[in-house]
Amino acid sequence: MVRSVLLAALVGTAAAFAPATSMTRRSPAVALKAEMSESLPFLPRPEKLDGSMAGDRGFDPMGLSEIQQDLTYARWAELKHGRIAMLAIVGMIVQEYIHLPGEAYQNSDPFGAVSTVGLGVNGQIFAAIGCVELINFNKHYDGSEPGDIGWTGGLLKNKSEAEIMKAKEQEITHCRLAMIAITGATVQTLLFHQPLLG
Repeated sequence: MVRSVLLAALVGTAAAFAPATSMTRRSPAVALKAEMSESLPFLPRPEKLDGSMAGDRGFDPMGLSEIQQDLTYARWAELKHGRIAMLAIVGMIVQEYIHLPGEAYQNSDPFGAVSTVGLGVNGQIFAAIGCVELINFNKHYDGSEPGDIGWTGGLLKNKSEAEIMKAKEQEITHCRLAMIAITGATVQTLLFHQPLLG
């Protein structure tokens, strides 16, 4: 009895690896028409990630691009968070290693320095951020170029389309790297209370 049960289990397991036979007539070859993602070659490329935006490598394993009707707003958010992260990681390193005259610069803890300067300085920073946000609020919805707030400093003047696209690729790459860096730096600082660079 036990041998019969074991034999049946082995045959059933082996049958799982046997080629399937079709009960209906189908065409002998079925072509996979979906283009595969550049970043995740084992997944199909999301429909909205067609490579037209800078930094688009078809990376969307959670399908978030399918939720958004228009990816312009998502790109605005990505660029905004990335730019803040670039400023934050530079500020964190400067706060830990460069001590200028003044009470705020003497506290090498990046999170302690925020409370050291007091409400007035923090209020000025938030007011400046609020002004930039209010000036550019409608640009998120009017179809303008994501991230373009008019602050080029003349760096894009007399550049070709290819050079501008390369600059956009560099910016979004640095934004993504900075978002990862500030997350890691924050976790390291809060857990170990040690300077980032030793």
